[in-house]
Amino acid sequence: MAKLPVEKMRELERRFGEIEARMSAGPAADVYVKLASEYSELEPVVKKIRAYEAATGEAADLRAMLADKATDREMRDLADMELPEVESRIETLEGEIQILLLPKDAADEKSAILEIRAGTGGSEAALFAGDLFRMYERFASTKGWKVEVLSASEGEAGGFKEIIATISGRGVFSRLKFESGVHRVQRVPETEASGRIHTSAATVAVLPEAEEIDIEIRPEDIRIDTMRSSGAGGQHVNTTDSAVRITHLPTGLIVTSSEKSQHQNRAKAMQVLRSRLYDIERQKMDSERSANRKSQVGSGDRSERIRTYNFPQGRVTDHRINLTLYKLDKMIEGDLDEMLDALISDYQAGQLAQLGETQ
Repeated sequence: MAKLPVEKMRELERRFGEIEARMSAGPAADVYVKLASEYSELEPVVKKIRAYEAATGEAADLRAMLADKATDREMRDLADMELPEVESRIETLEGEIQILLLPKDAADEKSAILEIRAGTGGSEAALFAGDLFRMYERFASTKGWKVEVLSASEGEAGGFKEIIATISGRGVFSRLKFESGVHRVQRVPETEASGRIHTSAATVAVLPEAEEIDIEIRPEDIRIDTMRSSGAGGQHVNTTDSAVRITHLPTGLIVTSSEKSQHQNRAKAMQVLRSRLYDIERQKMDSERSANRKSQVGSGDRSERIRTYNFPQGRVTDHRINLTLYKLDKMIEGDLDEMLDALISDYQAGQLAQLGETQ
């Protein structure tokens, strides 16, 4: 295990104490909000550091007791029994601190934009895209996150050809960022009389929701077109050019939104465009930083098949970490924590291995 960066730990404790003192002094509201944000970010790691320091102090006292010939037999036996437990606790805390000190993705605390598109498989693929959206929607609900659909194109037999939504809450992106890729389903469609298993797929993209301060879009770099909306139906379609299509000229990215309000459509399309451009920049920086990353988990190639949902066998397999869980029903209902925890742990292990090689 890599050696803990003692100087960095001391600096974090010093900064945490400074923030506590400034917050207690009653600063202006805007300053307090910034301090509170930094406080909540530092608190978990400082708690672990203090627990580690207390445990190492306890271990030192126990070793001194064992080394002191004046220690009576009963106290020596007690120290001998307690030392392995304290050393085990120290080892656990060291690992936890190393993970907390890993370089943070600047986007981790952000909300996310979720894009799901039906792939190969026709109507069954659209139905599966609908199942995936409801899976993430239920998961978000368990976390107290807010889901808002930005645009949706329904499939002929149900589900979605495409659906784009925001998932708002703290740390949404850090939890869902490894969901990007091709999700494959194997099941017997309801329309299949012979009971044959069909394979279809849907593509998931999870983007950090970008704010205006994250990415600047110059007016001269975009073209905005208005179109007849196809979503409202009836007379409204014939009278209102409310749908908006925004083209980002430097990259060729095209975003559309086709709800009733042209003003809302423009705002929603800009929100998606900003997040896609921000994600492109993140991907570029991430590739440059970690070309040799050992972890199999990443948010790179979105055309990569990452997971298979096999309904006849009730199993879900993530191909990046070779993990199979026989709890498909629960996962489809939004119970994603076990899978997400495994993906995040694999990613962190890869980062720690890379960190160890550079030290």
